[in-house]
Amino acid sequence: MPTLIYKRTHNGDPDVLGRFGIRDCMGSVRSWPFDSIVGVGGQGAEAESHDIARKLNWIGVGAHKTYVPRMDNPIVTFDRFRDFGTDGPLLESIAPNLARRLYAKKARAVMDFHALELAEIERILTMAAGDGEAPEYSEEEMPVWRRVCRRRRVRVC
Repeated sequence: MPTLIYKRTHNGDPDVLGRFGIRDCMGSVRSWPFDSIVGVGGQGAEAESHDIARKLNWIGVGAHKTYVPRMDNPIVTFDRFRDFGTDGPLLESIAPNLARRLYAKKARAVMDFHALELAEIERILTMAAGDGEAPEYSEEEMPVWRRVCRRRRVRVC
């Protein structure tokens, strides 16, 4: 199951219903071929100000992509979604190899992993099962929010 791991700078996308992209975060990365996503806090001042720096923020397993009007990239929903908010564990404490790759090598989004990282990702993905299934939604309920994220180049390591 391909997994996307990405660093984030703020809260609010995904929303409380687990809809990723409602504020257009990560733009075209949402179109990449993945089945699950792990969102972790970045290491900069913005992530620090939102109290998510270097923490496991959210997990989505069983991705479903829906294109909506006025958006170039899909909204992604999940069969299982767990949001840790600001209470997630430090990534380094549960996945030191993955943390080293994201923070020391400054990767923003990653989908290719070596064996030790894959084992850590599998353990993280099992944490999503503790929160039950994602709430039901309809396409009419998918709001198109104003853009919050700046367009930037995504560094892949």
